[in-house]
Parts: sequence; C-alpha cells; structure tokens
Amino acid sequence: QVPLVESGGDLVQPGGSLRLSCEASRRNPVSRPMKWYRQAPGKEREWVATVLNDGRTLYADSVKGRFTISRDNAKNTLFLQMNNLKPEDTAVYYCNAPFPYNAWGQGTQVTVSS
Repeated sequence: QVPLVESGGDLVQPGGSLRLSCEASRRNPVSRPMKWYRQAPGKEREWVATVLNDGRTLYADSVKGRFTISRDNAKNTLFLQMNNLKPEDTAVYYCNAPFPYNAWGQGTQVTVSS
C-alpha cells in the first residue's frame, strides 16, 4: 500500500470552516478516483465524498451543500473544504485512493465544539 498523508484537522466552533488536504504519490495519482471517509467514536467508518476520473463529484447526504471535494493534479493533492461545520461532523477524516492499491492515510482529527 502506498501511503497517503492527511492534514488540516483542528478544533473549530459550530458554523466554522476547515480545509483538509491529502498528499498522494506518483503511484496513486489524484487524477484517478479519490474519496474521503470519516469515523466517529463508536461508529463505523462512513463515506463522505468522491471525485471521479472525469471530475464529477459525489457527496453523502449529511454533508451535501456544505462540503466540497477537489484536487490539484499538478501538486498531486486532494482537498476537502468543509463549511458550516456541525458537532456531528466530529470524526477522524481519511482519504482513500481505490486504484491501483486501495491506499489509505492515517487520518486527521476534526473536532467541532463550542
């Protein structure tokens, strides 16, 4: 598995914003489909967003309209812009490169609290 490296997690108040980053590798270029997942304590890891090879984006209903997935192919970096954050968004966020090796990062903690 080729490693991915997430960053950008932080403590933020409800209604605030964060941008997460995921640095990929030449063996897992972000031009291929890429995904964001999250996992809260006591819950299963859940899918958050996907960007497809043709640029189309998909979102979980819980984040649609608030989160935006994007990528910079030149920098080989995936992003997740999170706006209007809610306490239920609190989780460890992971990026995933399904092809060719189904690579995962180690995660970055996002905490939304007053």
